[in-house]
Amino acid sequence: MSEANTILVVDDDQSIVDLLRDFLEYENFHVLTAWDTAQAWAVFQQNSVHCMVLDIMMPGQNGFELCRRIRAESNVPILFLSARSDDVDKIRGLTLGGDDYIVKSASPGEIIARIKAVLRRSGSQQQRDERILDFGRIKLNLSAREVTVDGKNAALTPKEYELLRLFVEHPRHVFTYEQLLEKFWEGVGDKHTIRVHLGRLREKIESDPNHPQYLVNVWGVGYRFEGG
Repeated sequence: MSEANTILVVDDDQSIVDLLRDFLEYENFHVLTAWDTAQAWAVFQQNSVHCMVLDIMMPGQNGFELCRRIRAESNVPILFLSARSDDVDKIRGLTLGGDDYIVKSASPGEIIARIKAVLRRSGSQQQRDERILDFGRIKLNLSAREVTVDGKNAALTPKEYELLRLFVEHPRHVFTYEQLLEKFWEGVGDKHTIRVHLGRLREKIESDPNHPQYLVNVWGVGYRFEGG
């Protein structure tokens, strides 16, 4: 990872902030810190942030509310950090636009690995690709990492973009749940994780998300893209 990658760590537990900062700096990341959402928002507005590690439960406004605020203007990768491992928080975080969900019992090494993975998916170190993929209503400009639907920009998160790119570059190829989990979540998660992200992606590219024409479910197996 390049030293240019800046990580914003937001947690009201000073020991967690210090621990993550030490490990991240050892990996040559530039680290910014905040202890509540108000401070995090100020830091985010004043700096170029490549990824955010965001605690959910903090005094005052929680991490979910900050994520919603950030998603209104930025697709920066967000990894939720929580002491709770239940599916309700996980699904809510992913639905709001989070790119990953990590429980605090995870080792610092695992958290670093997940940060590196989401940065790779965000394209921070990808080479430029000049192709434009045209599927009628949907167009992907790979060099600009932009997606338009009916001529209007679709505000995709980094993970949503990479999911869509995988599908459109392999039209009618069926990707299993296991393949998608391994590629985008390091094998950590379940079918619910994929369904949440694909459901959110459908809302942004399909005319009728309940009756998708592009991202089609292959029941019991996975998904395929029908644009080819």
